[in-house]
Amino acid sequence: MAEAKKTATKKAAEKTATKTVAKTTKKTAPVAKTRIISTPVVEKEPKKTSDKKLSAAVYATGKRKDSIARVYVQPGKGNITVNGVDMKTYFKRPVLQMILVQPFDVTKRNESYDVVAFVQGGGLSGQAGAVKHGISKALEKAEPDLRKALKVAGFLTRDSRVVERKHYGYHKARRSTQFSKR
Repeated sequence: MAEAKKTATKKAAEKTATKTVAKTTKKTAPVAKTRIISTPVVEKEPKKTSDKKLSAAVYATGKRKDSIARVYVQPGKGNITVNGVDMKTYFKRPVLQMILVQPFDVTKRNESYDVVAFVQGGGLSGQAGAVKHGISKALEKAEPDLRKALKVAGFLTRDSRVVERKHYGYHKARRSTQFSKR
């Protein structure tokens, strides 16, 4: 009989122990410990798009395909800088360099203006077209008499041709699947 009491008390103790364990697990779920790693916060200075030197310059925006160019034109010796680099190192192909100089050739102002351009988006060809468009618009603002020559050459009109989107069921915009006879 003593053994029966012991087993009964053990069973009762186990029931209460399981109840208390269940209650504690319901109330407090296990919390994952997280480590907080402190990293030094480095404050970046905002990029300066216009320096004190550019405050007197004439500003224009040029666009071509997916490229956007912010162009500053000021009187100078004919230096062209694109994204902080000389034009000849940024645009290595002679065709692209020729595109940038076209507005100056048409207006006969080859060595009378310095250009600082900031370009983003698209490829090199689109960027060169965007800078050319921006230079043309800035030249027109600087000297309104040049508008006729630039307009006749077609440099003031934004070239609106962009890549056609891919269509459903095609490999590319117009490239269809290969024909299978059998």
